[in-house]
Amino acid sequence: MLRGVLALGFIVAAGVASATPVDNILPDAEPRGQATFRFLGLPIYHARLFTANAAPLSWQNDFAIELTYKREIAQKELVGSTLQEFDRLGSPLPLRDNLMRCFYDVNKGDRYLAVSDGPDRIRFWRNGKRTCTLAYPDIKKRFMSIFVGDNTRSQSFTRRLVGQ
Repeated sequence: MLRGVLALGFIVAAGVASATPVDNILPDAEPRGQATFRFLGLPIYHARLFTANAAPLSWQNDFAIELTYKREIAQKELVGSTLQEFDRLGSPLPLRDNLMRCFYDVNKGDRYLAVSDGPDRIRFWRNGKRTCTLAYPDIKKRFMSIFVGDNTRSQSFTRRLVGQ
């Protein structure tokens, strides 16, 4: 269970100031919502959702999720948790090797930023440095649903993140 929860935190990271301003990557990006994901009461990461002009989330438009980690998590756990979430939310995706190139061990305070680029691509930054682009059919919906989909592990977290 902890692995599945940790996957939720593997993507993106937030901070008051970011080395890579989201609006330089996603035009007109403004924060829409934010929330801290917890497991057994322990904070795992703080997430922020960015949309154009802070508009309500729309799967038709590009958006970004930024995570700031509140604890150390090994790369193997991040990747494994993400794959478990893909399985839980639909069907397995053959992306282990791709995810290993995108995600690294995280320490407290590390940030990941995931920015959608159409329905089939997500670009990732870690602490302001570009790490990879994940390209796969419908990957935006599959990956971002871990955080803002209809069947997340915490609906209260998701409601706060999408600004409801």
